[in-house]
Amino acid sequence: MSLVDDLKAPSTKGELTRRMALGGISAAALGLATLGTTVVTVRYMSPNVLFEPATRFKVGRPEDIPLGTVLVLPEQQTYVVHGPRGIYAMSSVCTHLGCMTRFTEADKQIRCPCHGSQFNVDGEVVDGPAPKPLNRRLIELADGQLVVDLRQSVPQDYVVEV
Repeated sequence: MSLVDDLKAPSTKGELTRRMALGGISAAALGLATLGTTVVTVRYMSPNVLFEPATRFKVGRPEDIPLGTVLVLPEQQTYVVHGPRGIYAMSSVCTHLGCMTRFTEADKQIRCPCHGSQFNVDGEVVDGPAPKPLNRRLIELADGQLVVDLRQSVPQDYVVEV
C-alpha cells in the first residue's frame, strides 16, 4: 500500500470553502478592529466643548424696571431688584446648600423649597438654616442698559442709583 501525499493532492471543494470562510472571518475582524480604532481616534481628536451661558448679560433700561419690581432670571440664576435706594442684582442660589430659590410675589419673599430658608427682597435671611444672605452680583450701567456680571461679587449694600 502506497502512501498518498496530502499536500500534492488537489483540494476538495469543502476545503476551499472552509479556507475562504476563515479568511473572510479574519478580514471582517481586522476591518472591525480598524473601524473601531478609527472612530475612537476621531472622537479623541475632536474637542469636548461645553457651551455655558454668558457670565455678562443685559437686563434692560433702568426706566423699564418700575420701583418695587423683582425680575426673576432663572437661566442666569439671578434676581434683579429695583428697591428704594436703586437697582441691584443677587444670586438666586441659596447660601445653605446651593438649592435654587423661588420668589413669591404675594408676600415678596424668596424661599428655598428644599430646606425652608427664607430671604427678603434685599437677600437677607429671614428664617431657616441659611447661614448668610444671598450673594450680590455686580450690576452696572453701560450705554443706557443695565449689565449684570455674574463673575464678580459685590458688598451687600451695592446698588446702582437711578
